[in-house]
Amino acid sequence: MAKITYIQHNGAEHVIDVKSGLSVMEGAVKNNVPGIDADCGGACACATCHVYVDEAWKERVGSPSAMEESMLDFAENVESNSRLSCQIKVTDELDGLIIRMPENQH
Repeated sequence: MAKITYIQHNGAEHVIDVKSGLSVMEGAVKNNVPGIDADCGGACACATCHVYVDEAWKERVGSPSAMEESMLDFAENVESNSRLSCQIKVTDELDGLIIRMPENQH
């Protein structure tokens, strides 16, 4: 289990306990966190779960796969810390993870 802080673009914070094995996206969807739509259900086939990983956590969540990088091409305002939240698997080591949502995702 990891405590993840989801921060909407307007600054609203949602601190959620997410079970290990789920994705960061699944934790958001199961807890009705606005800003992560996950239209494809986590199949890495859209970019509606685009998030920014807090810089302090970039190394720990790892790098995007080639397929994820291809899907990020469809996201707006991609930054060096952009990820698809469906591709970040939650582990106990991610306890304290901070995720921010892009402005275009409400």
